[in-house]
Amino acid sequence: MKGSDNLKLIICEKPSVSHAVAPVVGATEKKNGYTEGNGYLVSWCFGHLVGLKFPNDYCEKWAEKWSFSQLPMIPDTWKFRISENSKGQYDVLKNLMNDNRVDEIICATDADREGECIFRYVYNLIGCQKPVKRLWVSSLEESAIRNALQNMKNLSEYDNLFYAGFCRAKADWLVGMNGSRLFSCRYRDKLNLGRVQTPTLAMIVKRDYDTENFVKQKFFTVELNLNGVTVSSERIDDENTANALVSACNGDKAVISDVKKEIKTANPPKLYDLTSLQRDANKIFGYTAQQTLDFIQSLYEGKLVTYPRTDSQYLSDDMKQTALNVVSAIENVFDFGSVANPNISRYINNSKVTGHHAIIPTINIKNADISVLPTGEQNILKLIANRLLCASAPAHRYESVKITVKCGNADFTAYGKTILENGWKAYVMGKVSETETTLPELEQGQEFPAKAVKSEHFTSPPKPFTEDTLLSAMEHAGQEIFDDDTEKKGLGTPATRAATIEGLVKNGYAERKNKQIVSTEKGKNLIAVVPAEVKSAKLTANWENKLKLVENGEYSPENFMNEIQDFIREICQKYSSVDTSVKFSGSAESIGNCPKCGQHVVNGKYGFYCSGKCGMTVAKLYGISLTENQIIGLLNGKQTSYTASGKKYAVLPEFVSNEYNGKTYYQWKTQKSD
Repeated sequence: MKGSDNLKLIICEKPSVSHAVAPVVGATEKKNGYTEGNGYLVSWCFGHLVGLKFPNDYCEKWAEKWSFSQLPMIPDTWKFRISENSKGQYDVLKNLMNDNRVDEIICATDADREGECIFRYVYNLIGCQKPVKRLWVSSLEESAIRNALQNMKNLSEYDNLFYAGFCRAKADWLVGMNGSRLFSCRYRDKLNLGRVQTPTLAMIVKRDYDTENFVKQKFFTVELNLNGVTVSSERIDDENTANALVSACNGDKAVISDVKKEIKTANPPKLYDLTSLQRDANKIFGYTAQQTLDFIQSLYEGKLVTYPRTDSQYLSDDMKQTALNVVSAIENVFDFGSVANPNISRYINNSKVTGHHAIIPTINIKNADISVLPTGEQNILKLIANRLLCASAPAHRYESVKITVKCGNADFTAYGKTILENGWKAYVMGKVSETETTLPELEQGQEFPAKAVKSEHFTSPPKPFTEDTLLSAMEHAGQEIFDDDTEKKGLGTPATRAATIEGLVKNGYAERKNKQIVSTEKGKNLIAVVPAEVKSAKLTANWENKLKLVENGEYSPENFMNEIQDFIREICQKYSSVDTSVKFSGSAESIGNCPKCGQHVVNGKYGFYCSGKCGMTVAKLYGISLTENQIIGLLNGKQTSYTASGKKYAVLPEFVSNEYNGKTYYQWKTQKSD
C-alpha cells in the first residue's frame, strides 16, 4: 500500500469507465467526484466538460444580430467554455490536478480523437503542467487494463491524434458558424449548415429527387426454352429489334456453343467495424445508427465487447489466440453451431489495425448472464459474436455453370449453381437456405428446336435511403477522387456518422419514414439555395482524408486550418449579399414585414412572430390572440380592435415598448374605445 504522497491521478471519459478502471488499480474508497486508494485517484469527465466557445462569447460584434459585416468569424485565439451542467466535476478535476500530492496524471479517456480532445481541453484550460501518460485500451476487461497500464506512453506520443481532433472541431466551428450566418442573412431565414451535415443532406435530397422524378424505361429480352432450361438474350431497348429476334429464332435451331464450369469460393465476411455493424443492425433489426452505437457502448462499458468506435475490420497479430478462445466461448454461449477447426488467420493483419482493431466479444461472455441484458444489447452482442464465428469458419464453395446458346445470330445464356461446401454460410445468424439452380448435363454442340418468346421489363427507380444505405453512401462519398490505397474516405468517421444523421432529423432537414430516411421540404429547399462548394461531398471527403493524414503525422495541421480558413473567406466574400431572386420556401409564408426591423412576419409553432427576432410581440396582446387578418391589417397600417372583460380596445398599427425582467419588448399600441 502506497503512502498518501506521490499519487497518480487517472482521468476517465465518464463515470462508468472509471468504475472499470478503479478496482484494477485498487482505488475503491469513494469520494466526491472520484475514488481513491493504493496510491491512485480515479476521476472522470462527463464527456465534453470543456468545448469551444460560441461566437457571442468572443466579442460584442459577433454577439449582435446576425449580419454580413460580422463575417468571416475567424478567432485569432481559440477560447474554451466549461459546460454549465458539468462545472462541478470540472472543479473536482481542477482541484485534483493541482493537488500537491499528485505527481503524475494518466489520461484514460476513450482512445480516439474525441477522447484525446476531451482530456486535453480540460488539462490545457486548467493550465496543468504535470507529466501525463496515456492509457490506451481496446477493452475494459481487467486483463486488458492491467496490460495497458504496463505499456503506457507519454502523452506527447499522441500529439498528432489531438491535432487531428482539434482541427476537426475548429473546422466544424468555422464552417458551421460562418456558413449558417452567411446563408441565413443571404436568404433572410434561419438556416443551419454543417461541414459534414450539409453534404450528407445533399446526398439524401439528390436520391429523393432521382426517386421521385424517375421515368421508367421499357426494355425487352427474348427467351428460349430448351427442354426445361430457359436461356435469355441480353437487354434489348427497341421492341422492333426484339420482335425481329423472335422471328429469326422461331424455326431456327438453338445450338449450345459453350458450357463453362468453375469452382468458386466466397470467403467469410470481414469482422465488424462500427459502420458495418450499424448497417447490419439496421437491415436485420431496424435499429438507427445512434441506437446501435448506444447499445454497443453499453456492452463495452459492461466489458462484453471491445472498443466500438473503430474503422478497422482486422485484428492484430497478438490477438489470434484471444480470438480463438472467444470463438470457443461463443459456441458454448450461443446456438449458432460449432466450427470444427476454427481459423481466424484471414483477418489477422497488423497493417490494417491503426488505433483500434475490429469489434469482437470479450471472453467475459463465457460467464455473463446474457439473458438479463436489454433486448437491443442482446441482439447487437449476438450479431458481433456471430460475425466472429463466421469469420473463423471455412469458405463457402460452389460450382458455377454458364451455358451459352447461339440462335438467330444472337447469344442466349443461363446460369446454374451447385453448392459444394456451405462453409461459413451455415452459421449466419437468421440464415436462409442457400439457393441452388441445378442445370441438366448439357454439352457443347447439342441442338434443340427453338421456340422464342418476347419478355417485357421495366427499369426500377433508385430506392430512398435507409439508415444502412445512407451509412454506406457516407462511407464511400467522394471515393473517386482518391487512389485505391488511400486510407480514409467518405463523410465523417464511424464515430460521428450517427450524430450527423440525428442532427439532420433534429433540425428538421430529414425525417424517418417507413424505415427510410428522406429529406423534408425544409431540407430540399436548403440544398436548393446553398452553392455547390458548401454541399460538396468530394470537398468534405477530401478534408476528412487530410484529417487522417494529420493524425498519422503526414500532413501539417497548420496547412489544414489554412485551407479551411481560406475556404471560409472565399465563400463569405462571394455570397455576402442578399439574394432577392430566391425565397427560401422551406420557411412559412410571410404575411408582411415587421415595421420595427423589416424582417418577415411568419406563422410558426406558437403563432405569428417576427423572423428577425427583434423582440416584437406580434400574435398576442395581454393574453388575447389576434387573428391572421387582424395582424395582416396592422402590418398594412390599419387599425383593429379586441374585447376583454366586457370592454372594447382599439389596436393601433404602431409600437410601444414594455420592460419585463430587465428586457425590452415591443407590442402593438392599444387604447380603450368609447
